[in-house]
Amino acid sequence: MPLFKLRDGAELYYEKNGDGPPLFLVSGLGGDGRFWGANVAELAKRFTVVVHDHRGTGRSTLSRLTYSVEQMADDALQLIEGLGYDKVHWCGHSTGGAMGQVLAIDHPARIDRLVLSATWARTDVFFRRSFEVRAMILRELGPAAYQKSSALALNSPWWVRDHETDLAAAEAKAQETIPEPEIMLSRIAAIIAHDRYDQLQQVKARTLAICARDDMVTPLYFTEELVRLISEARSYVLPDGGHFYPHVHGAEFCRVLTSFLSES
Repeated sequence: MPLFKLRDGAELYYEKNGDGPPLFLVSGLGGDGRFWGANVAELAKRFTVVVHDHRGTGRSTLSRLTYSVEQMADDALQLIEGLGYDKVHWCGHSTGGAMGQVLAIDHPARIDRLVLSATWARTDVFFRRSFEVRAMILRELGPAAYQKSSALALNSPWWVRDHETDLAAAEAKAQETIPEPEIMLSRIAAIIAHDRYDQLQQVKARTLAICARDDMVTPLYFTEELVRLISEARSYVLPDGGHFYPHVHGAEFCRVLTSFLSES
């Protein structure tokens, strides 16, 4: 089981697959590298794909601390350096995209090409209220209720309609997925606080922003904002798939990502 020791002694679980230019696939608030599923095998045909479980999630150390997007990004930077990479392609989904913004601004030499998937530059009233409600459900009703309610925001209605068994299985494992709710609550506070809006013009990495038109967690206007703020960034918008569109349209996601990362 590959574990990387951080400077404070905590450990990050990570996996490396494939051969080629290094590509970090970085998941969102849930923090579990298994989010990427079958995307890893497809992308590993062209890249050395690295996924990791964020600190406080999955198979990494469940550190009790005050989380921030900057801290999450620094953990990932330590992993990049520890694996011996000078620079990497970074594809960050949601919270992973916020982490990518931090690295591209604060450590530009480390990021080759930047893919911002279903993410945002700074919180607005919609985002804040959405996550305050999710935090309230987790705090007062527990992990299973949190999972059940979150699924309605994370997925397209038609996907929920057709995947009740999968959703029920996820809810049954909620205590395992969120073993320490206090950590998730701190991570939610961290993403609500994320704000790199006024610094995005400093991003020099070639950037692609991807989202689904029906995303109800990070609506389309967040992606449009990123493209306005980052010089020469461009977008790719899928017609549907919700916030978890890489699960729904995995082949299209991998095609678009590979094309962007491979172009001269």
